[in-house]
Formats: sequence, structure tokens, C-alpha cells
Amino acid sequence: MLHTPIKKFNRFIVKKSVFFLPEQRRLDIERRHRGWEQYRKLRRADCAVASYGNSGRTWLRVMVSQFYQAKYGFDKPRLINFDNFHRRNAAIPKMFFTHDNFIKDYTGNAETKADFYGIRTVLLARNPADVSVSQYFQWQHRMKREKKALNRFPPHGSEYELFDFVMRPESGLPRIIHFLNVWANDMDNLRDFLMVRYEDLRADTATQLRDILAFVGTPATDDELQDAVDYGSIENMKKLETKSAGWVGGGRLKPRDKNNPDSYKVRRAKVGGYRDYFDQRQLAEVDRLLTDELSPIFGYGLHAENDAAGDAPAVAGQAS
Repeated sequence: MLHTPIKKFNRFIVKKSVFFLPEQRRLDIERRHRGWEQYRKLRRADCAVASYGNSGRTWLRVMVSQFYQAKYGFDKPRLINFDNFHRRNAAIPKMFFTHDNFIKDYTGNAETKADFYGIRTVLLARNPADVSVSQYFQWQHRMKREKKALNRFPPHGSEYELFDFVMRPESGLPRIIHFLNVWANDMDNLRDFLMVRYEDLRADTATQLRDILAFVGTPATDDELQDAVDYGSIENMKKLETKSAGWVGGGRLKPRDKNNPDSYKVRRAKVGGYRDYFDQRQLAEVDRLLTDELSPIFGYGLHAENDAAGDAPAVAGQAS
């Protein structure tokens, strides 16, 4: 495994070795290198958890981490990161959490999930409209300059209105819809697969978390589940972030500006919250895209009003 200092050093060498190339060529090489790093981890993992950015992955990781730490008596809080828990207790699976945004640059499998064939995989899906709004605030207040370029977001220092950002093909709603559609189109080929929706995880956290833990091979008791759910509550997550809990993913749960609520990782966590940001014309365009372009297997689009009320229909995953 590439441990963090080695990984950072390798990335530094790659950047220095291609500094003279045109920007797009440099970014393509860096994306491919990151894809190589992630593909190596994926092939060694016992299970993978994939999600688009800002779909609730950190929240899920905090709950999963708390479950394992309490179950096996770890004395110092940590965020599960591939094999760091497995090295302390072999009963804990090597879990690879990924936004699945670079592996295809290395393997070339952009329109299938062939890279995940044979890997026990959880897909955490969230309404793309909520994701895109959350990404807007991430881009505005939290994202580093180099990450913006690497992930094809608007350039650092540029100005975008929220609706224009959400409708932007390179980084907005169309891109998120495409991401989910690729998964939907290849689900039949994913033998060990579980899909979990953020909305359902919010509505019945304990049941959904129970299903995830059982799926990855570590069933939980009711008390263990309740402890993990309580630890991952919005109130506790906000408390951790207010205290700048640096142990969470190297500072992942840390505001960029404590005086700006939009710079916090945990902002509102509201299901259907995107509706608070647009006028009726804009909402109609967003919902049209969800209805016409997104696979119906996710239950968004025409169900968006139900999603906003927290009454979204359950979407079954599949597992062998």
C-alpha cells in the first residue's frame, strides 16, 4: 500500500517531472497517476464504498469508524482509511472509500464499472441536485486551487451564480447524472453489490447502517448500531467540526473559515435542500434534467417532491 508520506512524495515527483508540459497534458498525467494509486488499492480491498463527492461519504465513514473502534476497543479516535483498522485487527475488512473519479483515467473504463467487477461494492447515491448545490459551496469555500483544476471545476477566482454552476456540464448536474447512470447501466455485472441512498440513510440510519455492515461482513448488534448512529448525528458531527477534529481524515472535518457557515463540511445535510436555492423556473429545469436524464432506478426525478419530504421509495441493491 502507498502510505501517505510516500504517496505525497510520489505525487510531488510526478508534478515536478511534467511541469514543462501544457496545463491540460499535466493534469491528464496527474489524473492517470492518481488513478493508478487508487486502482492498486481497489484490487487489494476487501470491499469498496463508492460515491460522488458530497454524497455523505464522510458521515458514513465516521459511523463505520465508530462502530469498529467501539467493537474492538480502540482507545484513540481515528477515521477508517483502507487498512489502518485491519492492521490492528484482522477481523476488520480493508475498506476502500472512493469518489471513483480517477480510476478510469488509468484503466480507460469510463463507461462501465469493470474496475469493480469481483469487488464487494457499496454505492452511496444522493439526489444529484442536492449534491451539485453542496459541490458549489465546496468549490467556493473549501476546495484547493489545484483540486479545482484537477477535477475540472471552474478556475480558481472565477465567479459563477449557483444555478449556472449547477447546470455546467463539466462539473455540475449533467456530470453527476452521468456518473450515476454509468453505475446504473452496469449493475447487472456487479456480482457483490449494494446500493444505499443518502435519503434512506437519513430516514432510517440504523437499518441502513446495519445492512451496510452486514454486507461487508461485520454484523452489528442493536447497541453497537445505536452508538455509531448517535456518534454520527448531525449535532455531534457539527460539534466535531467546530472543535476542528483533525483526526477525521487529516482535517477533512474542519471548516475553512469558522465565521462562515458555508465553509463547513457539515452544512445542512437537508434532504431536498436544493429547492431552497432556486426560483420556480430554475427548479423546473433542474427537475426536468433529473426526470429525463437520470436512470429511474435511483428514484429521483419525478419523485423529487417525495424525496424532499423524506418519503422517497426504497431502492434495492443486489448482493450475492
